[in-house]
Amino acid sequence: MQYGIKSLTMDDIARHLGISKKTLYQSFSDKSDLVSKGIQAHMDLEQAALEQIHATSDNAIEEMFLISQHVSQHLQSMHPSILFDMEKYYPEAFARFNEYKLKIVMSCIARNIQDGIAQGYYRDNINIPIVAGLYVGRMDIIFDQQLFPASKYSPKDVYFEAIRYHIRGIASEKGMEYLKDKFKALDTQHPIF
Repeated sequence: MQYGIKSLTMDDIARHLGISKKTLYQSFSDKSDLVSKGIQAHMDLEQAALEQIHATSDNAIEEMFLISQHVSQHLQSMHPSILFDMEKYYPEAFARFNEYKLKIVMSCIARNIQDGIAQGYYRDNINIPIVAGLYVGRMDIIFDQQLFPASKYSPKDVYFEAIRYHIRGIASEKGMEYLKDKFKALDTQHPIF
């Protein structure tokens, strides 16, 4: 996640782990297998984190805030070429990642919107599948080097703007009041919402 996928070799990985390359190949048939299994393990951890956040959140807006904090921690150390490397050189892993986004992330966001509507924090006239799809579609844009070159924008900053845009676009008046009250005491120099 820190150096990009393409730039690391199996030798680099074995050296970092303090094992021989032969030992590494006992667990993974090749680098493609390692990337696929690594992505799957990461997605499993992320799904568990999303479920934990949902279980401990007081409401839908707080859940989105906690998700944004969780994601931003990963984005700080994520190399901008990760998705490009995966798409170009490891299509099987990239397909798994896209499937994860379309199934797990999209259903998480759709459920969050349903909860927010029921709680009165989100507008009740939201087309849930479309808004959830827009949210998932924006995930790829965060790493688009033509739109947001790493030399000018950090993925974390782009992500926070996307979250702010998402929440403000779906929040009801009650939701906007909650945002003002809840988050004005937080980082006032760089408010999230």
